[in-house]
Amino acid sequence: MKELCYIVLLLASGIAFGQQEDAWVYFTNKPGTEFYLANPLEMLSQKALDRRAAHGIGLDVTDVPVHEAYITAVEESAGITVMAKSKWLNCVHVRGTEEAINNLETLDFVASIDFANHQLNTSGRPFEINISGSVNKIMETSADFSYGNASNQIQMLNGHLLHQQDFTGNGMTIAVLDNGFPGVNTGQPFQRLFDNNLILGGYNFVDGSDSVYTGGNHGTMVLSTIGGYTEGQLVGTAPDAFYYLFVTEDTAGENPVEESYWVEAAEMADSLGVDVINTSLGYFVYDNQNYNYSYADIDGETAFITRGANVAFTRGMLCVTSAGNSANTSHPNIGVPADAPNTLTVGAVDQNEFYATFSSLGPSSDGRVKPDVMARGVASAICNTQGEITAANGTSFSSPITAGLVACLWQALPELSNAEILQIVRQSADRYNFPNAQFGYGIPDFALALNIGLGVQEDAKQGFKLYPNPSEDIVNLSFPENILSAKIVIFNGLGQKVLEKSIFQDVASFDISQLVKGIYVYTIESLHGIQSGRIVRE
Repeated sequence: MKELCYIVLLLASGIAFGQQEDAWVYFTNKPGTEFYLANPLEMLSQKALDRRAAHGIGLDVTDVPVHEAYITAVEESAGITVMAKSKWLNCVHVRGTEEAINNLETLDFVASIDFANHQLNTSGRPFEINISGSVNKIMETSADFSYGNASNQIQMLNGHLLHQQDFTGNGMTIAVLDNGFPGVNTGQPFQRLFDNNLILGGYNFVDGSDSVYTGGNHGTMVLSTIGGYTEGQLVGTAPDAFYYLFVTEDTAGENPVEESYWVEAAEMADSLGVDVINTSLGYFVYDNQNYNYSYADIDGETAFITRGANVAFTRGMLCVTSAGNSANTSHPNIGVPADAPNTLTVGAVDQNEFYATFSSLGPSSDGRVKPDVMARGVASAICNTQGEITAANGTSFSSPITAGLVACLWQALPELSNAEILQIVRQSADRYNFPNAQFGYGIPDFALALNIGLGVQEDAKQGFKLYPNPSEDIVNLSFPENILSAKIVIFNGLGQKVLEKSIFQDVASFDISQLVKGIYVYTIESLHGIQSGRIVRE
């Protein structure tokens, strides 16, 4: 009877106050930008600043916090609750009736409103990215592990060959964004993390508290595949990395506010100097069907969380994301943010490297290869909240298994950018030359990726030289000895190819005047190998 009364009250409330909607409210500007850019420690940690300085990533208005007076004014508006905020996209996530949300347009600093229910939208969704570069690493560790049940999932990717060279994630920082981490502070497989002070902190964006060792058990299992350690039973792929734990998924239901929590967490991760973000979450269908995505929305730039992931890449981080487990459903394709162009999207195979029939399919709706790579996601070795070593299925585990090895690879190749690390992981995969909708580029080989990366670093020192860089129009190319021709490919901040040209030693130049101003990633392919770097269009 009590439950029935509760339902009646909710219905009455809905009739009296109108259907509650979710929306993003975008602001026109960021007052105080000059102060923050002149005082960067007010918005980023020293570690984050050092990471950016090492790879030439400048500070810009994207890094500046949302203006507090704007947030306060929205909070004080009748019928409005502010659920989350994003400095990268300069907006707040609000909840209220359609009328109350639309009334916010009367505030002179509101640029536009984007309802989660797309049928209610009358203004376009703003989208602007400031393109930047990469990150800083250190390497120093030792490893001789007995992997136990985790042997197959690590050796399949030749991750053990990185570990044997003492690349176990030491000095790297990984953020895990999930639904909770109960048992991590008590379970034996995580004790090594605490003994070595490797868990640096975290935040629960759902509850608005520091309580991360609560909530759902999914995050606990995910973390165990990267950072867990029980000799002879389970060893994570990056057992010596630093970790931040962020709760962004609300186990009580599915709502777009979880996308906003994720973006807030990614922003915090950036400010703390995180290198790799693992996301074993994905969104396509919500409790309110009006909020659902269509396949057309899986285009790398529509979903709020995807746009946040795109900005995360421009800040120098590398996001590793589960492809999803929906291949056998009415929406078999990847969700968001797995569609982000520069996230490493990971599908699932079994111990014999056969496709897991639940692993979500590509490509993205705009035709890009997705998933990017595959890893074991069938009977993956994990630890549960009781500290027991067991097994579980899902791309939720193939993603962190891969993320840990991405961190190890980056530890080994500290001079490379996130774009270069992403490319060499893709290039190392066994179907790189013939990708498909199930496997993407296939199963990566991290030992091969290391060799490719060492070649990229060597090429950067002894290979092609681009000048002038920055340039407004013509860029010249200085060829290494005995190389007569090459192909240059230039990608924008979304990973989209914007220029491709064959260049010969006797006419060694190309024109970038047709590109918009910004920072781009290039690759040069020749008999000398592949060289990658950044080029700036002034």
